[in-house]
Amino acid sequence: MENFKFQNPVKIIFGKNQISTLAQQIPPQSKVLLTYGGGSLKKNGVYDQVIKNLAHTQIIEFGGIEPNPEFQTLMKAVHLGRKEKINFILAVGGGSVLDGSKFIAAAIPFQGDEWNIVSQSLPTSSAIPLGAVLTLAATGSEMNCFSVVSRSETNEKLGFANAKCYPLFSILDPETTFSLPQEQVANGIVDAFIHVMEQYLTFKVNAPLQDRMAESIALTLIEEGIKSFHNPKDYDSRANYMWAATMALNGLIGVGVPQDWTTHTIGHQITSRTGLAHARTLAIILPALWEINFEEKKEKLKQMGERLWGMSDAKMTIQKTREFFHSLGVSTELKSSKKKKEELLPLIIADLEKQNVFPMGERGNIDKAKLTQILEKAW
Repeated sequence: MENFKFQNPVKIIFGKNQISTLAQQIPPQSKVLLTYGGGSLKKNGVYDQVIKNLAHTQIIEFGGIEPNPEFQTLMKAVHLGRKEKINFILAVGGGSVLDGSKFIAAAIPFQGDEWNIVSQSLPTSSAIPLGAVLTLAATGSEMNCFSVVSRSETNEKLGFANAKCYPLFSILDPETTFSLPQEQVANGIVDAFIHVMEQYLTFKVNAPLQDRMAESIALTLIEEGIKSFHNPKDYDSRANYMWAATMALNGLIGVGVPQDWTTHTIGHQITSRTGLAHARTLAIILPALWEINFEEKKEKLKQMGERLWGMSDAKMTIQKTREFFHSLGVSTELKSSKKKKEELLPLIIADLEKQNVFPMGERGNIDKAKLTQILEKAW
């Protein structure tokens, strides 16, 4: 096992009717920037619950944060927050709203070009405190300090990590997710599953506890995720899937082990160029990457197959993973983007070259040539 440091300060408040605890989490008379996405929040009753339980604060609202939150949109919130001198942010929504709110929290007190927070992962000396009410289980953003921001004018979708941006608390009520479209539920399950794989499916370093925890989260997402997908108002399965998605990326299973975030790096750029949902780009790339990097990953693929599906064939493990994605209605082919192959692939490769991401992979063996192979395999 490799050396590591681990600290996670986020308070999780989990279960039914827990939005009612908001008044206990945010100091009285705080000036709160309430951030959220589209109109569904006002249709499913979550907005009304939040407003009711923020009666002890001053509220400044900022809605319209997109999936794959846009830098230009977030900067409008930054300017609003500065103008109103807000001192707390409450993000209500899924991973995009939380990611965007982390950027807003870091950018409001920042001096300089705010895009550098993302593009250069610049550390910041301070950030506005924030909390979260989660309405979509997927990214794990509710219990980590990671954020991903898009900038369509430059075809960039980049992530950053900032320890100042851990939420102080996150409220997870599975019932807030009951009205989600099935497509979003499927995306959430796939996204969380692949978060586990990026930390697990590398090579062995004698870290059996991390392996077992990763496998248990993955298995829960397979079993409870599929139940929840088919029975969207089954509280128990939705609660199990929601908690598994949070545990998938709160840092715990990634300590002391090698990680490989190549699928995310490529997937982000596919989203930037095609508009495909984040999880769908990951489902396209992950099996193809495993096939191209099979020799490096076959030992862990064999272990995964044995422990998740009761088989020892490493190549069949890749096929079973594809079948799992397909069972949720998620494609594993890049041609589903409906873009022209001869136009799309060179753009993605050029974008990643510009970002200086090479070499990628847990062993640093994915170069431009291998990236091309992965994209061809994924097509």
